[in-house]
Amino acid sequence: MLGSTHGTLTTDFRARVEACGETPRAAVHCTAPASAGDAAPLDVSGRPLHSDVPDLDRLFRPESVAVVGASDTEGRPAAGITRRLVDWAGRVGARIHPVHPARSAVYGLPCHPSVGALPEQVDLAVLLVADPLPVIEELAEAKVKFAVAFASGFAETGAEGAAAQDRLAAAVRRSGLRLLGPNTNLNAFEEFRGDLEGPAIALITQSGHQGRPVYALQELGIRLSHWAPTGNEADLETADFLSYFAERPEVGAIAAYVEGLKDGRSFLLAADRAARNKVPVVAVKVGRTEAGARTAASHTGKLTGADDVVDAAMRQFGVIRVDGLDELQDTAALLARAKPPTADGVAVYSISGGTGAHFADLAAAAGLHLPTLPQARQDELHQWIPPYLSTANPIDSGGHPVGDERGRKIIDAILADPSVGVLVCPITGPFPPLSDRLVRDLVDAAEHTDKPVCVVWGSPVGTEDAYRTTLLGSSRVATFRTFGNCITAVRAYLDHHRFTARYRSPFADAPRTPSPSYRKAQALMRPGEQLSEHAAKQLLRAYGIRVPREQLVTSAAAAVRAAGLVGYPVVMKASGPQLAHKTELGLVKIGLTSASQVRDAYRELTDIARYEGAPLDGILVCQMVQRGVEMVVGVTRDELFGPTVTVGLGGVLVEVLHDAAVRVPPFGEDQARAMLAELRGRALLDGVRGAPPADTDALVEVVLRVQRMAMELDGVLSELDVNPLMVLPRGQGAVALDALAVCR
Repeated sequence: MLGSTHGTLTTDFRARVEACGETPRAAVHCTAPASAGDAAPLDVSGRPLHSDVPDLDRLFRPESVAVVGASDTEGRPAAGITRRLVDWAGRVGARIHPVHPARSAVYGLPCHPSVGALPEQVDLAVLLVADPLPVIEELAEAKVKFAVAFASGFAETGAEGAAAQDRLAAAVRRSGLRLLGPNTNLNAFEEFRGDLEGPAIALITQSGHQGRPVYALQELGIRLSHWAPTGNEADLETADFLSYFAERPEVGAIAAYVEGLKDGRSFLLAADRAARNKVPVVAVKVGRTEAGARTAASHTGKLTGADDVVDAAMRQFGVIRVDGLDELQDTAALLARAKPPTADGVAVYSISGGTGAHFADLAAAAGLHLPTLPQARQDELHQWIPPYLSTANPIDSGGHPVGDERGRKIIDAILADPSVGVLVCPITGPFPPLSDRLVRDLVDAAEHTDKPVCVVWGSPVGTEDAYRTTLLGSSRVATFRTFGNCITAVRAYLDHHRFTARYRSPFADAPRTPSPSYRKAQALMRPGEQLSEHAAKQLLRAYGIRVPREQLVTSAAAAVRAAGLVGYPVVMKASGPQLAHKTELGLVKIGLTSASQVRDAYRELTDIARYEGAPLDGILVCQMVQRGVEMVVGVTRDELFGPTVTVGLGGVLVEVLHDAAVRVPPFGEDQARAMLAELRGRALLDGVRGAPPADTDALVEVVLRVQRMAMELDGVLSELDVNPLMVLPRGQGAVALDALAVCR
């Protein structure tokens, strides 16, 4: 039996993983080592640990605006845009200055021949020209803070357009101004209702039309504060607006439609800021399929990223990912307006036992907690509900009372229960006067509680007065049209508050300087090559990851001596830089118990390798490790986010089961444990059919050590596959039985 090399996690573990005595190195992505005193600190991989919040006040609320390329010629696209901008400026009190070299006036306003001829320094320039590049230098000289470029024909069109966008982006960087677009629209200058109160939704979209459903929420009384149509993101990107909105006191939730991300780390830093400020972010992210990714690239020229990595990164930083625009609007609306929950229990109140059972079934399947109400509460409810109806939860009234105050008392009693954090009332169709009175009682009760009151109005008509006037006229009731959207929103609401309550930024603890392990590992790297199993295990050993006792030998006699030192029974394997699937080639022999078996195995392994044309650096004679749970821990490199860490069920079934969880560094112990919880085969680690529980603490420690390796060796390590990692019974550790490493 092997002893354990792992210890307690948290402080002691972190001290061992991030051992002192580091020597700063030139990070792969930076020009100088990071230090704690740097203005923009970098992690050990050279990626930033902090991003500033851009001051976008004058983009959204400019006092003065120049319209470059302004026109009032009927039938021309520029004329329509100019007219809308003039109207918008009148509404918000901005001074607007048309710019055109061949016009003296536009829509009755004095027109200036160039930006340099403007009567004042402007906050914002709206560019209605086909090629914005020549205008950028002129804007810089005039010290314009922001510009918006509507022109298309850039990265969304292919390589030539991408090159043109690169030139535009380079000019913007030199100029010092900030650019929205190109390939954007007028959504930032829409008319926002000023008569609505309460927390607002801030909207980010890479496609203007996809934001229309959220914008229309204003007609239902839900406030919208900003709309950022990011377009191709040559400069300003989704992450900039996330950071900005997360600091705005009026913003209760951020809704986003994302086709692709410009930079993975920038997005994570922005999502981290929102999580620290407890501002919910709800996003539709396209690219789940090849067709969606291809279409997104042709629309805004954005990199969609590997979807499983994007999905994990969003979940890791608390971004709520939904699929439909209807889910986006409903979920964002609830999260923006609802106060933090007092409990995680969901109570379902209905006028039909069938409706309650149906909703409860779907809600429980989605992971919502429907607590059984205490008997005392059930007895209280039976004062107003017949005794043959259930008041356990769901609560079935059999028909909401319409002639007296019993209905309101039922609702108040449910809301008063401390186990209830959310009340949901599904109404599958109007049934006046019962449904009308029910809706009025729900609205009245919502005015006197901080707990969310959610109503599902299932009528396909949607013209009923109870819906149009009573429900939609309430700022306290969250109204949905489908069971599914209600459940999605309620689950997101509870998950968000659970997440932010325990959230700690992983960037605070991210390593900034390499550990002593890095120096050992660096000597093992062979650029452009795959390491042999022996070298890959040395790499693991350098980072404190346990491997079996083993010796690399080059003769049968040496193999026999090694077996005696390692201890019978032994495993023998061919070891070479080009061997990835040794078992399939017959290059692994297990359970050898004698010197004669070892000699025979040595000859057989070398003969097979010679026949297969596989060069060897020797034969490994390895300690045979007792059985445990076979897992896999690996590192791959994502084009958008950089190194990623994966853990899953391992062994020969890894490619069949595809049961794995992924995270983007940096992450802490909590996320490493969350990875294990996501696995469908998680029960194997807990012990099944009489097997003892596995040492999950040791597994978590390996995941964190592999993460450290992935960060420190980013730029030189492109892939790592530890499979199988044998996780032994609790308290006995975990051992890497095989490993594959590929250098960049």
